[in-house]
Amino acid sequence: MTAICIMGVSGSGKSTVGKVVAERLGLPFIEGDDHHPAANVAKMAGGHALDNADRAAWIASLGAEVRAAAPCVFSCSALNPVVRGWLADNAGAVRYVLLHAPRDVLAARMEARADHFMGATMLDGQIAAMDPPETALRVSVDQPVDAVVADVLQALDEQA
Repeated sequence: MTAICIMGVSGSGKSTVGKVVAERLGLPFIEGDDHHPAANVAKMAGGHALDNADRAAWIASLGAEVRAAAPCVFSCSALNPVVRGWLADNAGAVRYVLLHAPRDVLAARMEARADHFMGATMLDGQIAAMDPPETALRVSVDQPVDAVVADVLQALDEQA
């Protein structure tokens, strides 16, 4: 069965939206950040971006859980085609929902977070690195969470 990846840069609301979408669909939710090795978390907390070599173990771990739980909803930045290829190899079929918003909205969200390892100083790098798949469903997060979730569910329904 297909898994649904709620993707986007940090601050786009992947976890918040993903949890509610999963609940509304009656599916399990998998938090992608939980699969980062400690070295990745330390690197990002230090203000350094991950490269694809850093991402390999993270995606292998996340993908294995997604495959075992599918159908499910999971959060993952899924920034580039290499990472999405690894997800396909490890997780199987994935539908992508890209959450996006203007930079100032994302920055304000990141600055408001007190307990996350990814600092707002890394936002521009993530925006520059984002290379979403053409087939991703695109949903603006520059609106209340309930509206975002409704848009995601509608887009998934229309694509089904």
